[in-house]
Amino acid sequence: MQHTLVAVFDNRTDAQDAMNKLLSSGFSAQDVRLSSSDTSANTTTTTTTTGADTGVGSSIKNFFSDLFGSDDDEHATRYQGAVSGGKNVITVTADSLEEVERAADIVESFGPIDIDEHSSGMGASGAMLASSQSGMSSSSMSAQSATSQNQSALTSSSMQRDTATQSIPVVEEQLKVGKREVQRGGVRIFSRVVETPVNETVALREEHVDVQRRTVNQPISPADAAVFKEQTIEMRESAEEAVVEKSARVVEEVVISKEVNQRQENITDTVRHTEVEVERLGAVGTASMQDDSYYRTHFQSNYGTSGGTYDDYAPAYTYGSQMRGQYSGRQWEDVETDLRTDWETHHASATGSTWEKMKAAVRHGWDRMTDDNSTGRSY
Repeated sequence: MQHTLVAVFDNRTDAQDAMNKLLSSGFSAQDVRLSSSDTSANTTTTTTTTGADTGVGSSIKNFFSDLFGSDDDEHATRYQGAVSGGKNVITVTADSLEEVERAADIVESFGPIDIDEHSSGMGASGAMLASSQSGMSSSSMSAQSATSQNQSALTSSSMQRDTATQSIPVVEEQLKVGKREVQRGGVRIFSRVVETPVNETVALREEHVDVQRRTVNQPISPADAAVFKEQTIEMRESAEEAVVEKSARVVEEVVISKEVNQRQENITDTVRHTEVEVERLGAVGTASMQDDSYYRTHFQSNYGTSGGTYDDYAPAYTYGSQMRGQYSGRQWEDVETDLRTDWETHHASATGSTWEKMKAAVRHGWDRMTDDNSTGRSY
């Protein structure tokens, strides 16, 4: 099923910026179309992403007739009149309703006009003012869900989309702590044989046989009578030599063991959960009229002599009250930087008012909602 979003702008620059934002947000160039009408020449042009203008004449009117179908001639006529009246129209085609909703959120920040208010005879600024006072966005968009046999129109707004059923999931994270074994290092032992030179001194004894001949001249004695017989005398020599003997002894042990101990570790982390706050909305009209009267009185007291008009400051009052609801529970000082960035990006160019000029009015709208919430006052 194909879905189409239609947004109408008074200012072509805003329309071009919105189209550029859509393209940078991931939408295809073939699915985004910017159409405008030149009232002086009674011609209608369509701007593609390449920047070339191609005359398409009355085909734009036929496009809206096909888009809204023959059963919704009044809605189609409004958009045909907007194009013929010099307005700039952006159409976005997507395959899902979620993508169309995302495109609507992007386009709304660039200030499209309220086509229903505009068609009833009010100017663009009047439509914006009335929408701001009622707490609604000043934009009006139509999201089209189309099939080959039937097409129907879906109108979207920035602050409220009415459907049969909507839901916000409430999500909560849970923390589970387990254990796993990891390697933290260890010890490896090597053994090797090392030879070390050793010097020892030992005394060795040697025997040598010495033979001497001596001249003797004496008479033979009776004891020497036996010398005339054969005999043998033997004397042996001896010597000592070094003998080396080695023995091995265990002189030391290297023992490897593991010591096991347990420790307690405190795990600190964060878990997220979704909190849903329900704010009861009052009836449209009464509260808006009271807010408008209150802000007009405040404007006259504080800015009436500044040379500006209430219409210049009304968007700032409304912006402050809306942001108070969006940042419920947070202090002004914590979100001021974010509010300034958002204002300068999406609102300053549309209203022509800088943050420094409108900061006090935004803060007053913020404080008014804070006071109302703290006292429990409702409208």
